[in-house]
Amino acid sequence: MTSTGFSSLLWFIAIIAMIPLALWLLKRTPMGGATSVGVMRSIASLPISQNQRILTVEVGTGDERRWLVLGVTAHNISTLHTMAPQDDAVPPVNATIPPLPFAQLLGKLRQDKGSRGER
Repeated sequence: MTSTGFSSLLWFIAIIAMIPLALWLLKRTPMGGATSVGVMRSIASLPISQNQRILTVEVGTGDERRWLVLGVTAHNISTLHTMAPQDDAVPPVNATIPPLPFAQLLGKLRQDKGSRGER
């Protein structure tokens, strides 16, 4: 292998090694990650259909905090209501009850059908 070929191979390996590093840095920058510190947090989400949902988000800090009720579609985000923050008794969005696995759901349906005497 010539010196030029070795140099090209070395640059290729260096660029390939930089891709994970660049992704790691992007994930940790304020613009790259979804975690903004103290600027906005999601309070609740209600799916209406596959492409429509109602979101409640808290924006601002301290006395400037506001809750925005947003209508979100695939093409638009609309402010439906603005209100003062409520008590923190609302569970976070990620605290939803996980859906039953398919096998459990199927077993429950079979039990319900069997208890009614249907075949």
